[in-house]
Amino acid sequence: MATFTSTNIFSVYLPSQLGNSRRCFFKTSTIPIINRKFAAKIRASSTAFVETKPTEPIVVDKESSVNKKVLACPICFEPVTWIGDPCLSLESAAGSSLQCNTCKKTYSGVQSHFDLTTASGAKNYGESMPFATELFRTPFVSFLYERGWRQNFIWGGFPGPEKEFELMKDYLKPALGGNIIDASCGSGMFSRIFAKSGLFSLVVALDYSENMLKQCYEFVKKEENFPKENYILVRADISRLPFASSSVDTVHAGAAIHCWPSPSTAVAEISRVLRPGGVFVATTYILDGPFNFIPFLRPLRQNIMQISGSFTFMSENELEDLCRACGLVGFSCIRNRRFVMFTATKPI
Repeated sequence: MATFTSTNIFSVYLPSQLGNSRRCFFKTSTIPIINRKFAAKIRASSTAFVETKPTEPIVVDKESSVNKKVLACPICFEPVTWIGDPCLSLESAAGSSLQCNTCKKTYSGVQSHFDLTTASGAKNYGESMPFATELFRTPFVSFLYERGWRQNFIWGGFPGPEKEFELMKDYLKPALGGNIIDASCGSGMFSRIFAKSGLFSLVVALDYSENMLKQCYEFVKKEENFPKENYILVRADISRLPFASSSVDTVHAGAAIHCWPSPSTAVAEISRVLRPGGVFVATTYILDGPFNFIPFLRPLRQNIMQISGSFTFMSENELEDLCRACGLVGFSCIRNRRFVMFTATKPI
């Protein structure tokens, strides 16, 4: 049994540090990538444990025809037919299209990505989102995201992308060798890490912002020896995911859930697309303090955020309740100040 132990790098506490002695510890030393499948059992208790049992070697199926079946129409959720480049890769979007045989709608690819939003192809209709979503669609913020914006998260307790990947590896063990969706990927810092790890058969970098996806495309083009096969960029709404039901092994959302217009709708969608036993792993800023412990302040906080259209920050209990309400079980989390990484799974 591998046990998370305390470390002198971080002081990690649950929200209950304000009122009782419950704590969650984790180990920050680098976890080696072992090319094996694991049966992992994660349980949330006074201390977080991960039980692992190595079995057969991971078989990473890179067959494009298998991976293409994951993509679906965002209107009817029926699988789409791939037309164009027979290879599934970063370069395959340009010149390829996806056709829904049910809705008879065609989704065309552009140079950097496929547009799989419901309004894709509309000429006169444009849909605006709340401020927290529209902000990241601007070219300026998209350009800054990996050039100073994301680096400032360290002040809230975020350890940085590479260390966050090391921390989430235990949560990802049940899905190694399968596909992974990097939801609200931004400029793709995590999706690029996932692709270079070689641990997944398909990596989908998904975001609503066209400019974020363009930035991701540019970053990948500049990297030498980047594994472009079975790595695609998709524009989609987190509340209407373009994947077949029960077809996804893992969904990751890094520093994203607090930006979603409706976290409950988004997590419900994630639950829909996850296969039984599939894993949802996410990070966000946590909200404790008086909003969590004084009852009449909680609706006041929610009303302020609804009026302003700003970010939605939740407490640990609210995150667990949200996952449970959307059909996910086995909630577990680790904390460092305002930073929280949590996971939940689709029941088998």
